[in-house]
Amino acid sequence: MKKILSVLGIAVLGGLVALAVNRMFSEDNAPQSLIQHENAKFTLAEKLSDAPDVTFVSVADVSTPAVVHIKTTMKSSPRTQQYNPFEEFFGDRGFQMPDAGPKQATGSGVIIKKNGYIVTNNHVVENAVKVEVVLNDKRAYIAEVLGTDPETDLALLKIEEENLMYLNMGNSDELKVGEWVVAVGNPFNLTSTVTAGIVSAKGRNINLLRQKGGAYAIENFIQTDAAVNPGNSGGALVNTSGELIGINTAIASQTGSYSGYSFAIPINLAKKVISDLKDYGEVKRAILGVRIQDINQELADEKGLEGLNGVYIPMVNEGGSADKAGIKEGDVITKIDDVAVDKSSELQEQISKYHPGDEVKITLLRNGKQKELTATLLSKDGKKEISTEIVRDEKEVLGAEIENLSRDERLELKVKNGVKVSKLGNGAMKQKGIPAGFVIVQIDKIPMYTTQDVEKALKDKTGAVLIEGVTSDGVEEAYAIRLD
Repeated sequence: MKKILSVLGIAVLGGLVALAVNRMFSEDNAPQSLIQHENAKFTLAEKLSDAPDVTFVSVADVSTPAVVHIKTTMKSSPRTQQYNPFEEFFGDRGFQMPDAGPKQATGSGVIIKKNGYIVTNNHVVENAVKVEVVLNDKRAYIAEVLGTDPETDLALLKIEEENLMYLNMGNSDELKVGEWVVAVGNPFNLTSTVTAGIVSAKGRNINLLRQKGGAYAIENFIQTDAAVNPGNSGGALVNTSGELIGINTAIASQTGSYSGYSFAIPINLAKKVISDLKDYGEVKRAILGVRIQDINQELADEKGLEGLNGVYIPMVNEGGSADKAGIKEGDVITKIDDVAVDKSSELQEQISKYHPGDEVKITLLRNGKQKELTATLLSKDGKKEISTEIVRDEKEVLGAEIENLSRDERLELKVKNGVKVSKLGNGAMKQKGIPAGFVIVQIDKIPMYTTQDVEKALKDKTGAVLIEGVTSDGVEEAYAIRLD
């Protein structure tokens, strides 16, 4: 009996001790650091109650219809043995050395306007002679490449369609390390694949684009651990509000497949590039005219700098924007128009948002003293006026206006490809009797997919050319035109 009472007493005592400890660390009595970070706006319990699976389902519902599968046919070229810097990062292009015959490649793209504007990576469509876009609902279109920018690895496409699902652009500057993100794309031809992860770093410069020869390449990547694989390039990186905050571009891998880290172009960097490609067919890039260098402890000690913040200027180009503004060698730039810059990549991104002729406020440190200067940015060729001329060719050939064929028109006419003659002027087509509405299917037996194909086929052409196609009534016709 005594033994039973002894055991019972010990059990009761243990329960009282456990109760006391539990009370000690309850929400009312626990140290604040165990319940809520000093600067956090939510408790741990509140954050976990925001179930990730529910959030990701809604994000997937919004984003997958706006992400497209891109299939490209590339120009054939002789086999080479040159090192390809994209081989280590991109799986959807460049792993095989090109040989004779056309090459097929795949990637992803993001619809950004309901009338068919699509952003993707330059390396997805580079050297392509045909770009096919397949929507999430399996509808397929031949896309026109409106412009490309190798220095940011971005490209803008256009398909002839209306009322498409598209993604709104967010603000990548507000993105925080540790924030949930979702990657949407078509890895390994697995369409509409969604993966999730967190932002693991910002402002990454992996020296990828410059390896390909981009002297003015801009790299300020968002690094995430969302799984990205070959075929994801050009796809969407989306925040939990369903906003587009990046274009998935690269993976760090020795095998060509995902190994834990992926990189995306911040959408704030892409916005100006996309706008320029749409308006001008090329990027109207402004430069400050300096060399830039990240500051580490060794550099600070060598140059006698008082801190490690900002971007060091080891050289100023004579006659450039910075030189004319009074920036000197040895200055440390800390802000561009009140936006703090602490890395070379951050400074590059901020300057990339402006056009030649724009004025920007530069905050810098010189001999430990802060100064503010105003710089008028110049173009790469030293001009401050921005040309409004559209660089891409006008859609007019042989005295006629031409336009891309919509999917519905292709289905109605039962043609796989073609470019429509929308309006006739006083030129060779009208003189030869080609009617308005005629669809050019082939020129000299080469299929025509976009207006660019027609322009290229007729550019600098002399002698006779054979144009084949169908009328608006579906009647097949062929016309031989002699060009001077």
